Amino acid sequence: MSNVYDVIIIGAGPAGLTAALYAGRARMSTLIIEKEKDGGQIVLTSEVENYPGCLEGESGPTLIDRMAEQAKHFGAEKVYDEILEVKLEGKEKVLVGKKAEYIGQTVIIATGASSRPIGCSGEKQFTGKGVSYCATCDGAFFEGLEVFVVGGGDTAIEEAMYLTKFARKVSVIHRRDELRAAKSIQEKAFANPKMNFIWDSAVHEIKGDGLVNSMVLENLKTGEMTELVADEDDGIFGVFVFIGYTPKTNIFEGIIDMDKGYIVTDENMKTNVEGVYAAGDVRLKSLRQVVTAAADGAIAAVQAEKFLSE
Repeated sequence: MSNVYDVIIIGAGPAGLTAALYAGRARMSTLIIEKEKDGGQIVLTSEVENYPGCLEGESGPTLIDRMAEQAKHFGAEKVYDEILEVKLEGKEKVLVGKKAEYIGQTVIIATGASSRPIGCSGEKQFTGKGVSYCATCDGAFFEGLEVFVVGGGDTAIEEAMYLTKFARKVSVIHRRDELRAAKSIQEKAFANPKMNFIWDSAVHEIKGDGLVNSMVLENLKTGEMTELVADEDDGIFGVFVFIGYTPKTNIFEGIIDMDKGYIVTDENMKTNVEGVYAAGDVRLKSLRQVVTAAADGAIAAVQAEKFLSE
């Protein structure tokens, strides 16, 4: 592409789409580059209750659809491409994609994060064959069956409760003896008759014959190994993993300052490279939620506008 954009936003999640909305309203020429599909992690969420003003029964996909439409309304362009290399020094920032090269005077990195795997034996082999990282995508496949959810934070427990709509029984496997989820979420989970909890445990191995039908758990206090086998009538069960995320920052290594893979910024979303900002889950921060991602995106776009006007 020969266009030189005022701002290029990498990623079309809540942070990127909010940045595009603010940049578009400021009459900045704006390009969003998204690798796969709009929304990032939030499109995997079945129910959104903690975003101000969200509709009753709001889901991740419905919220993202409206955000994307709003950004488009204010003139933001969008392409689907994977960025392989970045050249961020100098006045013009060059992003090299699989399909084309893109040039911008400023860049907002909103690449987000991806689901973190357990790392146990059999996990990769059975991904898509009983192991899943998306309750919304795969919950219905386990209608009337038993499923296990690995994790103890807000997302894990919220998605476990969502899975009770389909599964006969949902067992949460957690490394500690108490959940990390918000108390209000815990109360709902403990009150749900379909919910069960396996404490102080980690998944050691996932096994099956084409599909998952057994799993070995390790008790982290005693070291004891226990094998869980699918009900004979079922023959299979599901394993849903929600143990956090890994930031998508590989292409910025050695260029942008990071801490454990997360991009370091100041309160104005500025990175160590002039004219380059970061927003959302990819940034080093204390809270990763849709509302904070949107705030980051707004700040980044406003700062990009100020940078260009100066």
